[in-house]
Amino acid sequence: MEYAELKRELRQKVQERMDYEKDLSDEEVEETIDEVLLGQERLAVYPVEVRRKLKKELFDSLRRLDILQIFVEDSSVTEIMINGKDNIFVEQDGRLSKLEMGFESLEKLQDVIQQIVAGCNRVVNEASPIVDARLPNGSRVNIVMNPVALNGPIVTIRRFPENPITMEKLLQKNSISLEAAEYLERLVKAKYNILISGGTGSGKTTFLNVLSRYIPSEERIITIEDSAELQLQELPNLVRLETRNSNVEGCREVTIRELIRSSLRMRPDRIIVGEVRGAEAIDMLQCLNTGHDGSMSTGHANSGKDMLARLENMVLMGMELPLGAVRAQIASGVDIVVHLGRLRDKSRKVLEIQEVVGCEQGEIKLNPLFLFEEMGEDRQGNIVGRLQRKGGLLRENKLKAAGLS
Repeated sequence: MEYAELKRELRQKVQERMDYEKDLSDEEVEETIDEVLLGQERLAVYPVEVRRKLKKELFDSLRRLDILQIFVEDSSVTEIMINGKDNIFVEQDGRLSKLEMGFESLEKLQDVIQQIVAGCNRVVNEASPIVDARLPNGSRVNIVMNPVALNGPIVTIRRFPENPITMEKLLQKNSISLEAAEYLERLVKAKYNILISGGTGSGKTTFLNVLSRYIPSEERIITIEDSAELQLQELPNLVRLETRNSNVEGCREVTIRELIRSSLRMRPDRIIVGEVRGAEAIDMLQCLNTGHDGSMSTGHANSGKDMLARLENMVLMGMELPLGAVRAQIASGVDIVVHLGRLRDKSRKVLEIQEVVGCEQGEIKLNPLFLFEEMGEDRQGNIVGRLQRKGGLLRENKLKAAGLS
């Protein structure tokens, strides 16, 4: 009998023994699995390692995320992509590969999806086919169901490291230079408003977590996210806010815009918006221009300059304002733009650190502080380059006020 058929038969026997009228604990489920396995004489021909693997897979299929569980627990896995029940891809140590295994049925995949969304009080179905969720370990999950997804349920899981990445680790990976790291440390402590831009998978959230280490511990910080994934470090006075979708039980939607407005009444020293992607940009700019210095956010863009252009468009999505007024607000509110990139050798690096110096003749002016310069490739195909210093700050008012100039 093939392994998959054996596993399916054993799971059915375990399910027949389980009492679904009461809430079974994990220990009780494991005991039931042990009883079933002990009663199977044919398992004696299998090595101990195979029997242990079979027990874990049975438990994962009943109480965890089935075949995904082993990858969710693997610290070397950064991304899991499910394109229907048979096409599963995993990014491990920066390399993407297709798994030979798949879910045994579409119904099993849908069960796993419902288990994920139920864990964070969200709903996904044909009427509401797109949802963002998270796993208990903090991994971010995006789910797209039929009828929007034509090739079956699509699940994308972004797994974050159990031990948050520090600036020291980024320096070891040559993602940033020591000079630039020390420079950014001073800017964070001096309460410069910082916007982090980059493409998908460039490390924006990770870099925001890293910069949070430089925030003084006595400050009150409020984070606002669609789906909570920030891992701000060593901040005792931390308030975490998360949006909520409307549901069939009558709970109304709570948007990022509402959370930003509410946060202003919580006496924050700094407000950190996990990612700005829509009309909430106008509310974020209001935070930056109303005394909440040191605030930070991230956004998708191809360069630092493009990030500011995207910010203009997002503001105009939420409010009709003259373009000149929008650009003046951005130039006044945003102090520093840090742009990250994922290069062709799969490495993540800081590519630009630029200062927003003002708005002249209707155009936002940028002052490059650091720019990454590529110098070639080594024998292993890794990109060789340096983050070069280009100049100093033109607006040092906050550094002087903090005594750090």
